[in-house]
Amino acid sequence: MDTITKSDLDMLRNQIISDIGNLLDNKLADNNESDELGWMRSKAIRKKLNISAATLQNLRVTGKIRFKKLLGSYYYNSEDLQKIFSDEIE
Repeated sequence: MDTITKSDLDMLRNQIISDIGNLLDNKLADNNESDELGWMRSKAIRKKLNISAATLQNLRVTGKIRFKKLLGSYYYNSEDLQKIFSDEIE
């Protein structure tokens, strides 16, 4: 029977995090701007809606949009943002 060390567990954790990050990056790249999952990174949202980083942050902080933070990056629900900005136009 092999002994599992703390170092082994740290290496496994790092590998899992790396694999998840790669899967997300690949999925986001495959979906490009359309993102069938409905979650997009900050830069894509800002470009699509032509808003500033401060505007996006304000919407996040005030709880007006759903977001997820994964591996240091924020992902926003594109439907929430489109609804907010289409309501302002009407």
